[in-house]
Amino acid sequence: MKHFLGIAACTLAAACTTPSYQAQAIQASDSGDQKTAIRLAAKDVAKFSTPDQCSPEKNINCGTLALAYSSLAEYQILDGDKAAGESSFSNAQRALRWMDQGNRPGATAIVYRDVSEAFWKVGDRARAVAVFKQGRAAGGDGWLFFASAAQAAGQAPAAAR
Repeated sequence: MKHFLGIAACTLAAACTTPSYQAQAIQASDSGDQKTAIRLAAKDVAKFSTPDQCSPEKNINCGTLALAYSSLAEYQILDGDKAAGESSFSNAQRALRWMDQGNRPGATAIVYRDVSEAFWKVGDRARAVAVFKQGRAAGGDGWLFFASAAQAAGQAPAAAR
């Protein structure tokens, strides 16, 4: 599922470039190497966080930046650094506010789903459910229902609705 979401994120985003730090980070995380995943995700964040890529004035790659921040947050949380994960999540939320409204529901769902899923995996079920609910309130679309916390929050998966 994470690989599919990575492809969807790349498609949703305005730019998918080489090298694919995102794909490498996913592989590292899947193999349990969160430190490498964090390092690679941070490279994506750096690439798309410049004012000419994403800012209140220029929102070319704000969706890409939001997704990069949510991936970084996920890896940080999985590595045990919830404070850093929350900070990256906050930065992802800021980038979401700056992006084009037409793409925002899908990106919002993926960002909140990634972070919710990370909290779920480390056993912080209460925070996972809270993030899921925040994602619903923020306008996340059906992608959000792929989070493990969806059922715990009393929400049916999108396929069952």
